[in-house]
Amino acid sequence: MRVALVSDFFYPLLGGVEMHIYSLAQRLIAQGHKVIVITHAYNTQITNEGNKLSTSKRTGVRYLPGPLKVYYCPIVPMTDQVALPTFSATLPIMRYILIRERIQIVHAHQATSALANESIAYAAEMGLASVYTDHSLFGFDDLASVILNRVIKATLSTVNAIICVSHTCRENLIMRANIDPTIVHAIPNAIDANKFTPDVTKRCTERIQIVIVSRLVYRKGVDLLVGIIPRICSQFDNVDFIIGGDGTKKLALEEMVERERLQERVEFLGSVPHSQVRNVLVRGHIFLNCSLTESFCIAILEAASCGLFVVSTEVGGVPEVLPEDLILMGKPTVDDLTLVLARAISEKIVLGAK
Repeated sequence: MRVALVSDFFYPLLGGVEMHIYSLAQRLIAQGHKVIVITHAYNTQITNEGNKLSTSKRTGVRYLPGPLKVYYCPIVPMTDQVALPTFSATLPIMRYILIRERIQIVHAHQATSALANESIAYAAEMGLASVYTDHSLFGFDDLASVILNRVIKATLSTVNAIICVSHTCRENLIMRANIDPTIVHAIPNAIDANKFTPDVTKRCTERIQIVIVSRLVYRKGVDLLVGIIPRICSQFDNVDFIIGGDGTKKLALEEMVERERLQERVEFLGSVPHSQVRNVLVRGHIFLNCSLTESFCIAILEAASCGLFVVSTEVGGVPEVLPEDLILMGKPTVDDLTLVLARAISEKIVLGAK
């Protein structure tokens, strides 16, 4: 089969949706299918040998390992790396690519991706089969969700099959888009466990390390983290934090560290390439996830595979990911998460964190 994976979210971004698309493409290619990715152009900030930031524009056709052919279309993102939705302006270039590559199946990813929604409509007009994968949860009463739900209801009216990454995500999508449940399937995310193996020799034997690897944005619960870190540091003298990731809320964390004078106990790694995530995780004893909403949260699966005990907010599809003996969950509040994290730290000490 000849498959086109379409989304606004792809490399060089390194989030869950981006890694899902890349991993899916690699497995389809390994099975003998022809796969391409269609996304918009990126202006990428890279760090050179002198640790200076420079901008590299990624546009045109690029090849990633596989080989995976990627079309970085000359489309300017409007906000949050999402193209302006028009359902017409991108038709000529999308149609050209689909015909040129003789695509048989269009596989769109993520509700907030304008390119994904448009590609489903274009596939229907061209008589191509289409599949949609939903990666996130959305509400019903706020203005943004109401508008998005109306768009999704219209674009998914012609789709042939829908994949959701958890049962919670499936129920959420069926209700907000009024979709026939028989075409909606729950297929959980997965990781390559060979790439996330434990290594206890990398752990500190004298202090407990709590690891956070996430985009530092509001949805990931950074505001909760700002309140949790000082409390845990004052309660436990032998606990440090390792924070990997970047985002608009990083400044709030840095200000908290400066205000509480925790420079020696909180380490900022900045943006962490996915190839280096395992090397960060194996340094820790506990993985902390403070997300306010998650349809699955592949990060806690990676952490558990590396041998970390997981503490997370009990939101969305998180309870479906790990068995009870590998995770403790709490309400998305500073007080409750602090109590749950303190309990995990005590257990980790009892279990032999030396």
